[in-house]
Amino acid sequence: MPHPELPEPAHAEHDSMLTRKFGKEVANYFSGTLSAPAAPPLNSSKCSHISEHLPIILGSPLNRVSFLRTNHSFLSAALKHPSTSFLLFNNLSPLAKDPTKLEYLSYQDVKPLIGEDPYTKSEEQLIAEYNSTVTIPQLLFLGLDERHSKGLEWSIYKGCPYFAIDVTPKGSTEKGANSLIRAVEARGLAFIQGRMHTSLSAPEAAIYAQARALLDWNARNPFCGQCGQPTFSINAGTKRTCPPKDMASLTTSIGSTESSTPTERPPCATRHGISNLSFPRTDPTVIMAVVSSDSRRVLLGRQKRWPPYWYSTLAGFVEPAESVEEAVRREVWEESGVTPGRVVIHSTQPWPYPANLMIGAIAQTIPGGEEIVLKHDPELEDAKWVDFEEVKEALRVGTSGLGEDAPEGYKEGNLRLPGRTAIANQLLVAVVGGFFGDGPKM
Repeated sequence: MPHPELPEPAHAEHDSMLTRKFGKEVANYFSGTLSAPAAPPLNSSKCSHISEHLPIILGSPLNRVSFLRTNHSFLSAALKHPSTSFLLFNNLSPLAKDPTKLEYLSYQDVKPLIGEDPYTKSEEQLIAEYNSTVTIPQLLFLGLDERHSKGLEWSIYKGCPYFAIDVTPKGSTEKGANSLIRAVEARGLAFIQGRMHTSLSAPEAAIYAQARALLDWNARNPFCGQCGQPTFSINAGTKRTCPPKDMASLTTSIGSTESSTPTERPPCATRHGISNLSFPRTDPTVIMAVVSSDSRRVLLGRQKRWPPYWYSTLAGFVEPAESVEEAVRREVWEESGVTPGRVVIHSTQPWPYPANLMIGAIAQTIPGGEEIVLKHDPELEDAKWVDFEEVKEALRVGTSGLGEDAPEGYKEGNLRLPGRTAIANQLLVAVVGGFFGDGPKM
């Protein structure tokens, strides 16, 4: 399947001192920008979706307006507006027409599952009435598409609202979720299976990534990491809180109560001040193109499970109390024995599997630090230095995803590399395309 076009960088049409020195900002797949040139406002009461009408390639078209997530009056109005779109997920698989196009539902479609209005009460009221035995469908507010002329108007903000819903059948909503799933499947729609979805257009990929990462985080954190009690989703799905009371009849280490007498929970540190336990997790990961000291070769590695001749740049997680530059040097040495010197950050890419931020870097080895030694960390099956010319040829005819066949024109036995939806591809394009020359660096 052909790889989609990449998003446009932010403010690409404007000149600046930074642009002249470093080149345009690099925008990777799954990321987005609100500031790329947009199409004229679309004049319809219902938002027409991205891949049908926009003549240019954007990242995410959504303004997240994160400061409105606690405003239940706004969320209530956004929920019911005729221009609002709902993206459904079943076990983290998105609803779609086909692998290249997401499908969205209306408020009337999802109302039987989510109810008339889950935002009628304030967050404070909902927390005070929390009942851990009642299953509430996970609902996320994603943002406003401000390109449309007939979207929701709220204060100085205007656009078509987008929500995501987890319709995975479970608990007290199992019957309603199954009914909704059957209804959409009867329309010929399907929840697209598979771990990764890199055939979506860049705008839809950015929306999908935002929704999937947050739904996955909510699903992974049903209990408080501090006291072990069930947590409750607030802030339009972007925060979880540990309520001080529970209206459920529970037998726990702190006793049993009737639903009319809420259980007083033990004190919990997450209820005081700012705690990382209540917010979505993002795991920083470094991924780096390491260039030889003579600027003619790049270091590539492969894992045993990868297809024959398929190599990529090295990568690894940033550890606590470690800078990005330190992480690059440590991971490269641990995996390959090579010793990088200077490290430059190139670009970043959100990777929602489950919640990584890929920090792309370009590094250069110190003289005498290019010997490959694989005895430290057994992660790689092989690592090797590859001439720039060979990398250029592989970028031309040898790129693909891990589970895809080599493209037309590829000669068996030659180097294969990741496709352009991967940040590794962007890093390699940069180093063989003049990053070490006198022109713009990115």
